[in-house]
Amino acid sequence: MISLAFRPRLLGELRTYSTEKFRADLLAGVTVGIIAIPLAMAFAIASGVAPEQGLVTAVITGFIISAVGGTRLCIGGPTGAFIVVLYGILIRYGWANLMICTMMAGVILMVMGAAKLGRLIRFVPNSVIIGFTNGIAVLIALSQVKDFLGLPIAKMPGEFFGIVKALWAALPNLHGPSMLLAIACLAFLRMWPAKWSRYIPSPFLVLIFSTLLTLWGNTGIATIGSKFGEIKAAIPFPAMPEFTIEQLGSLIPPAVTIALLGAIESLLCAVVADKQTNDRADANQELIAQGIANVVSPLFGGLAATSAMARTSANIKNGAQTPVAGIVHAITVLVVLLVASPLAKHVPLPALAAILMWVAMNMGEWREFKALRQYTPLRNATLISTFLLTVLFDLTIAVEVGMVLATLLLIKRLTEAAAVQVVTNLAKDPDAPALPLPEGVAGVRLRGALFFGVVDRLEAGLATVPAGSKLVLLDFLEVIYIDSTALETVERYCENCRRAGIEVIVFGLGPQPRGLFARTGVDKKLGFDHVVETRRQALDLAIWRQVQARLQTTPPDSRV
Repeated sequence: MISLAFRPRLLGELRTYSTEKFRADLLAGVTVGIIAIPLAMAFAIASGVAPEQGLVTAVITGFIISAVGGTRLCIGGPTGAFIVVLYGILIRYGWANLMICTMMAGVILMVMGAAKLGRLIRFVPNSVIIGFTNGIAVLIALSQVKDFLGLPIAKMPGEFFGIVKALWAALPNLHGPSMLLAIACLAFLRMWPAKWSRYIPSPFLVLIFSTLLTLWGNTGIATIGSKFGEIKAAIPFPAMPEFTIEQLGSLIPPAVTIALLGAIESLLCAVVADKQTNDRADANQELIAQGIANVVSPLFGGLAATSAMARTSANIKNGAQTPVAGIVHAITVLVVLLVASPLAKHVPLPALAAILMWVAMNMGEWREFKALRQYTPLRNATLISTFLLTVLFDLTIAVEVGMVLATLLLIKRLTEAAAVQVVTNLAKDPDAPALPLPEGVAGVRLRGALFFGVVDRLEAGLATVPAGSKLVLLDFLEVIYIDSTALETVERYCENCRRAGIEVIVFGLGPQPRGLFARTGVDKKLGFDHVVETRRQALDLAIWRQVQARLQTTPPDSRV
């Protein structure tokens, strides 16, 4: 159901805002803004565009997501997860179409939020999420090898095999100073104590020291200036990219990819933030905010964006209290863009490559590969196939195949949990008082989810009802779900019993089975007096039916 409800978290937080909260938000926002600057430039360069476009994205989307989002402390902006997707779209469709794709993705996200689909994203299996997250991490690291080693590659391909081929061909021409600088930066990022990052973010230090090094001597190391020229110290005037109605159809698949990735990343970030702060996000409002941000960002030349887990965690650890911290973060990036952007041309590309390598190492959940033996083969197949397809082919294909495998795993588990058992005692608990069945009465206990995947088992179980039974009690107390296929099987069994002169009583219907019985009219066909709620009612009815049968078959006393 579409809802026009619009409840930004910021409005509620401002009602109880105070000077103390502002001090905390100011400190956290400035710190996160400093962290975001090198990341935003690195993400933009890795996505195939100019570094200032990453800064613009951080400003525009960071402000919007915090101002109208459904979370308290999530930080929005460009993220590493989008690098591979955006670069692939840019190579295939061009910059103008990339902007259109991003805006279309924004519209999709807003529709998802208005349709209250926020919580459905959380049903994406963990194995699929881990698979494509690790796959994206590998691709991010692979895309940075060129600048990490200083390889002379004019334009990197967009697909895995093309990247590997280009890197291998250029490997003999690696640039030693670039490689040494990148290794030193990566080692520094790895060794910098996490507790110190709260006060001095390590990526920002890498940016400063590596820039000073390139200014100190003529090292021949490529910089932002040598590749992109001067960084424009301004926010571009908004402009709508040109497009035709005909081209929109071909852009739907990449737009859906951006939307799904943005939705998953943002809502996972919200879940992590909620756990750290004991809060509860409005998932649907967050999707609407993400959608607005991605519609507006391309108008200013920005990229697709979502909530960033690393910056959100830094925001929380630095004591942020409200969404104002995210707004301060955006303003901090804006000030740096307007004031200090001329200095950015001296930033060495190997340093940015090292930062992205560090991001890739941290975003991947590599322990999951070591723990594969703890899980079922089908779950592992889901994770590994999603990972390999993400790396080797396409994220969209990876998620689609992963979801199919995850669905098969779910069906398998639901099938294993379903059971049909003929019983002689209605007592559920062995320690409970016995509820023995009268002679000629058979009990059938159903359990789990009854759906198309267990129809064979359901038919086989019902077929084991002892011959000669005059009445059958169908126990639905442990049935959590029944679909139309399984219901047809039950209905057909009841009809066959009726023709054979066997009475069937159904009891213990839960909310979902009861609703389906009513909508399909099965309860009416059985007779409302044959559908009861409790075991006791079913047993009493069976006894009464038995008494009635005996009274009807007992001949009158001849002595009267």
